[in-house]
Amino acid sequence: MSKLNIAVITGSLQKNAYSKKLYAALQERAPEAALLTLLDFSKLPLFNEELEANFPKEATNFKKAIEAADAILFITPEYNRSIPGVLKNAIDWGSRPYAENSWAQKPAGIIGSAASPSGAFGAIHHLRHVLAYLDMHTMAQPEFYIPAIHEKFDENGALIDKAVEAHISTFWQAFVPYIQRFQS
Repeated sequence: MSKLNIAVITGSLQKNAYSKKLYAALQERAPEAALLTLLDFSKLPLFNEELEANFPKEATNFKKAIEAADAILFITPEYNRSIPGVLKNAIDWGSRPYAENSWAQKPAGIIGSAASPSGAFGAIHHLRHVLAYLDMHTMAQPEFYIPAIHEKFDENGALIDKAVEAHISTFWQAFVPYIQRFQS
């Protein structure tokens, strides 16, 4: 059986973002059946319908990467009880031009983190609403919120929190079979 191609979107442009550290931790602990690929959306212009007439190459490449994936994993920080603007911008480009939504019918997973005790509750639920509109199949359980994210990694970026490590294992045990349900 071939590996599941899981495209990962970290939701942050910061070089040392906690969402990128989470990506590394997830990749290290990924099951044999999963191949994770981090999608770079840093070069996408700010979405503007006027740009659709001459669709940007960066957006075309981003859409192709989405379409090639078996599933999408969003790892998002929480900004002001919602998702970061750069993540929403990437989502918008992936849904355009009108009626050419690259996200449609893709299985998705969401992991959220925040410095606050809520662990990105607001961001995850806003993102769920957006993904539902885009016709994605978002795994509902297990929910994966990480509070106090700044305490979960050492100075080298290695995951040091056993509870998060256990939750990563639980997540993979659910997400891989969830994706496989959508394979034809």
